Amino acid sequence: MNQNIPQDAAERRAIAPVICYPNDTLPDPDLPGLAEARRLARKTGECLVPPREARCFRVPAGHFFRVTSVEGPQVGDLNLWSAADPRERFYSGKTRALHGTHLTRGDRLWSVFPWLRPMATVVEDTLEWYGIDEHGGSVHDVIGTRCDPYTHHLLSGGQDYHHCCHSNLTHALMDALGLDRAAAEPLVHDVLNVFMCTGFTRDTGQYFMKASPVRPGDCIEFHAEIDLIGGLSACPGGDCSAEHSSDAARCHPLLVEIFAPQGPAARPEPAPSGYRWPRD
Repeated sequence: MNQNIPQDAAERRAIAPVICYPNDTLPDPDLPGLAEARRLARKTGECLVPPREARCFRVPAGHFFRVTSVEGPQVGDLNLWSAADPRERFYSGKTRALHGTHLTRGDRLWSVFPWLRPMATVVEDTLEWYGIDEHGGSVHDVIGTRCDPYTHHLLSGGQDYHHCCHSNLTHALMDALGLDRAAAEPLVHDVLNVFMCTGFTRDTGQYFMKASPVRPGDCIEFHAEIDLIGGLSACPGGDCSAEHSSDAARCHPLLVEIFAPQGPAARPEPAPSGYRWPRD
């Protein structure tokens, strides 16, 4: 028994929480306008991501891209980079702080400092119905990082596994930009875990995963706010019901499709953050 429990412990725990980053002052993504633009858009390309591999794809500003489960339950790790400067990349931590642990329709994917601007907006999510389950799990998280060979080596007692999403995304970016590994690997970043069902345990606060509810035909769709390079890895854990770094899990491909708007000119790209440092 912990003898240091104060007499007012219950009162301290009962203090109401305060949202750190109220998001009601964020720019309106104009979902009705995006829905109309998407209705008129026409498909211009696609990329099939094989199981346990990753691929990069380009999406011009104003275009849409859709990630679809096509053969069986499969989760994916998504990275985004600015096509103009890949140092500007998706910032999952700040996106989580602004929108919550799991993303759905109307949420935006924000970039790192000093840009801090929306890179993409979620415009469709066929798993929006899932909500938050009895375990505290939900889909499309920005709380996990990405499976990687370094952590796998640490936790497995020295085993090397080469198909982790970190490795896959590094190789895909090397191919897309003609970089060597030393230049590409630092650009690979924490992800949006597309279709993955995750949460935190209530007793220990540990990150958990469970079988994804995704089925063939389920998709999540985005509007590109700036010129993007996307990277998607079809996770070696398949639906992540048991493992996330495994050659034994049943895995499936993921389909990325690009759609070009056909209506009025695209809205202007969001400007980078207007913050200015004081003189040093």
